[in-house]
Amino acid sequence: MNIFELVTMALRTIMSKPMRTLLTMLGVIIGVGSVITLVSIGQGTTAQIEKQYESLGTNLLVVNLLGNGRATQLDYDTIMELEILPEIESIAPTVTKSGSNVKYDRTSESFNVLGTNDRYFSLMKTEIESGREIVEGDVEFRSQVAVLGNTAAETLFGRMDPVGQDINIDGIVFTVVGKLKAKGSSLGGTSPDSSVIIPIETARRTFKLGQIRTTYLEAPEIDQLTAAQNTITQFLTAKFKSSNGFRIMNQDELMNARKEASSSLTNQMISVALISLLVGGIGIMNIMLVTVSERTREIGIRKSIGAQRRHILTQFLMEATVISGLGGLLGLLLGIAASLAWPMINPSQPTELSLEIGLYALLFSVLVGVIFGLYPANKASRLKPIDALRFD
Repeated sequence: MNIFELVTMALRTIMSKPMRTLLTMLGVIIGVGSVITLVSIGQGTTAQIEKQYESLGTNLLVVNLLGNGRATQLDYDTIMELEILPEIESIAPTVTKSGSNVKYDRTSESFNVLGTNDRYFSLMKTEIESGREIVEGDVEFRSQVAVLGNTAAETLFGRMDPVGQDINIDGIVFTVVGKLKAKGSSLGGTSPDSSVIIPIETARRTFKLGQIRTTYLEAPEIDQLTAAQNTITQFLTAKFKSSNGFRIMNQDELMNARKEASSSLTNQMISVALISLLVGGIGIMNIMLVTVSERTREIGIRKSIGAQRRHILTQFLMEATVISGLGGLLGLLLGIAASLAWPMINPSQPTELSLEIGLYALLFSVLVGVIFGLYPANKASRLKPIDALRFD
């Protein structure tokens, strides 16, 4: 028999019991569908990360101070003195108070309070929707003013313009002077959208936030980024008498770190999905062993009229392969549908389909059928005609 006849016979046989066939394919369907969906989510996340970082430019540095105590502290004025260097365009030190209770009228929510200066907005490429940004005078005079991220503003005020309104942050009254347009995740992972931004010295003194932990710096051009990083490294090493109290990361390093974290999580989830495929393979082997037992007399009759061992082996192996292949095809369609539907369920999480991964998953499902169908097919082919005909 040729391959077409074998496939036709296999389809006719497995379709005679559709429910059992569908249940047998279920593990393969779930496995392939999960792999495609998870890979599309992972690739969508990677593309989103690249887009976010590209929107910030490529000439940014992030300095994180790691140590505790006065020996590893920098005050605001000392940090800002570095702006006189030609390789540094602007500097935005920040302090953060997580989970602050922000209240307007009867609405109360928890947001991050970010203390920074006027340079932060240009460094993060944020845009004002209404009002103004924090200005240098706000920092100098420790004004109790606030700029609301888009999410924070809409949560507290809805469609109302918040500019000029007073909000209460952990019992302290601030006047809203601006509202930002939606931005998304920023450098270092903190989103301005869900933040309340206030002058840095106001934040430090009002909420007793202590030392500055994170500082953003911008070089005039991308080709000056290395010089700026070397200058900051030398300055902090001399200041702290050690290179262990701080960490400096550039745009590429931060992007790669986030991509690696996302890729690692995706790979772990794919591994779990592949286990589902293997479980599906075991299910196929189990049902094929049952099929061999049910069709023992058929095997005996075929052998008695001249069918050779390889014919029986090929027939049952083809049935297992067709079951897993159909399961893989249904899983492929399920994965594509889930990948397209996922952004509708979770708009903040894009997906990106990969035809190559889909093809690999389909071929792997067929391979699972071949591997796990080999033992039942071999068992069927080794049956002796006389014993098979006696089987009741």
